[in-house]
Amino acid sequence: MSETATTCPYCGVGCGVLAEPRGPDLAPVRGDPDHPANEGRLCVKGASLHETLGHHGRLLQPRVRGRAVTWPEAINAVARGLAETRDRLGGEGLGFYLSGQLLTEDYYVANKLAKGFLGARHLDTNSRLCMSSAVAGYKRALGADAVPGCYEDLDHADLLVLSGANPAWNHPILYQRMKRAKQAQPGRRVVLIDPRRNASAELADLHLALAPGTDAILWNGLLTDLADRQGLDQGYIDAHCSGFAEALAAARTSAPDAARVARDCGLAEADVRQFYDWFRATPRTLSFYSQGINQSSSGTDKCNAIINCHLATGRVGKPGASPFSITGQPNAMGGREVGGLANQLAAHRDYDTPGALEEVAGFWQAADMAQAPGHKAVDLFEAVHRGEIQALWIMATNPLVSLPDSNRVRQALERCPLVIVSDCVEDSDTLALADIVLPACGWSEKDGTVTNSERCISRQRAWLPGAGEARPDWWIISQVAAAMGYRQAFDYTSPAAIFREHAALSALNNQGQRVFNIGGLAGVTDQQYEDLKPIQWPVLPGARIGRQRLFGDGRFVTPDGRGRLLPITPRGPEQSCTPGYPLRLNTGRLRDQWHTMTRTGRAPRLLQHRSEPFVAIHPQDLAAFNLKDGDLAWVHNALGRFLGRLKVTHEQRPGELFVPIHWTDQFSREAVVSRLLAAVTDPVSGQPESKQGAVTLSPFKARWQA
Repeated sequence: MSETATTCPYCGVGCGVLAEPRGPDLAPVRGDPDHPANEGRLCVKGASLHETLGHHGRLLQPRVRGRAVTWPEAINAVARGLAETRDRLGGEGLGFYLSGQLLTEDYYVANKLAKGFLGARHLDTNSRLCMSSAVAGYKRALGADAVPGCYEDLDHADLLVLSGANPAWNHPILYQRMKRAKQAQPGRRVVLIDPRRNASAELADLHLALAPGTDAILWNGLLTDLADRQGLDQGYIDAHCSGFAEALAAARTSAPDAARVARDCGLAEADVRQFYDWFRATPRTLSFYSQGINQSSSGTDKCNAIINCHLATGRVGKPGASPFSITGQPNAMGGREVGGLANQLAAHRDYDTPGALEEVAGFWQAADMAQAPGHKAVDLFEAVHRGEIQALWIMATNPLVSLPDSNRVRQALERCPLVIVSDCVEDSDTLALADIVLPACGWSEKDGTVTNSERCISRQRAWLPGAGEARPDWWIISQVAAAMGYRQAFDYTSPAAIFREHAALSALNNQGQRVFNIGGLAGVTDQQYEDLKPIQWPVLPGARIGRQRLFGDGRFVTPDGRGRLLPITPRGPEQSCTPGYPLRLNTGRLRDQWHTMTRTGRAPRLLQHRSEPFVAIHPQDLAAFNLKDGDLAWVHNALGRFLGRLKVTHEQRPGELFVPIHWTDQFSREAVVSRLLAAVTDPVSGQPESKQGAVTLSPFKARWQA
């Protein structure tokens, strides 16, 4: 059989993959040399995809309250449960929790059913946990959830600033591109801004190991420095920006000079000045930021502090010069395109935009449209805990591990009268609490599109049949919709039909006020959809080509067409250390694992890099707690505990620990790090402060270990 061109299901880089069946299994995959995201390269996770398939551990049949049933029985049970809950409580009693692992077409149909036909406004996604602060920052400053740059900017940038990002482990293909660019032109500089000396420090000319939570102070200081040392592009500010005076005044208050910044951030003043000098002198500067910025109780403000400096220097949407938020999941952006966040409508419309709600309702011919934004992820599960939401449908995610204060999330799910879970794995922490279990197709069986971090829409193609009775998510949702009486609105026969509707809605009454517009793809035939090559949006009606960069002409989609600088008052982490819990906890990903390991945990070689839960600790703290390198120890606080092996390293700042996020009850009963994290969120984005926790250490005296 010939190879199938598809897309990797891991991070937001969106690499192209060539896959070929070999009997009942899959031949080793290889990178697609024609895909612009990776040009044939794959990281170790992508290269191991063929090792993660097979029917072992797969969810193969629907179950209702522990009993195996047929699909018609399962569909009717879901439809009946949702209808009964809605009859008692209205749409307020229903909740939907989606995932960046869904394809855009799956997301579209789920959002349409929930918000359009069930009046269920409480639909959110696990992208809230990784990307929502970046989304809110872009919308406040540029007027749209639209990354202005592209991967090619990594080749053009003369200064690359990695802020709260570790691409060496989390986006390896882009990291390799960064390395090649630096080797091609040794004069290029890289600055790493991160409390921990992570693997990306290998590339850095300067590492600013700032105190956790002080990022906004550092960036505010840069804005002050640019103003004081002739580093502004005043012509650009005058012609294309608003709010500059207020933003600068706020920056001066919190960060008047490099000396104050160095003191408050715990840095050497010379290093702060070096960063400021390089930024001021380098027009082609790309700021590349990720979870270390976003996952904070002030993550949106941190994003805007970065964007402020780019607007003040006119470095937005130009070759090698943009504020570039890098996405965590493969289809976090596709989910946002179709309204997968609780505060969004479909096609990048907002509830508070005059006429938007009526437009979407009219397009869908939906009579019971949700009328206001719903609960964001953490608040959604709190509403379940309170009993306000009594039917919850979870798709392609494991919130019992990924949400903060996961012991409370467990209580919420145990209290909920109806928990529906669509997944492709037989066992997960969340699945164990489901009343109805629906087997969904996995990566090699799914057909649709995803959108990566540079706004590039790619096809994910199926080349294996669904395992057992697994079905595509869009089919499952459409069948439930039909069983609830909405067959005409959900009479889809293929992902291509859903995509055409999605594309048409993006262009409806869109005269440029919404950047997201793929109306040029609304008329694709089934064969053209099948053959679709990677393409960046926007793709305007009448066009079949996309656009690499946005806003390079200084025209934004804010009400006055100007980029907005925001006054930023830095706030420290809310989960601060206390006498009983003197250590600060940092969480993050490992190079060879993905989320809760339901896929990567199936490949033995991906456990060779880090084979067990661990706690990275500075030697100074090891001595203070009278522990030794390699000891087993409890990390704990009032919320929960985590058991791991101590790994001594000078990469940590004293007083801080690093713990990986991947382990679950399926792998290690006492290594779910989210049990240590309080449910503190950013007031604008609703994103949890997952990088901060106040903890202490205790020895674990094992009688034996192996």
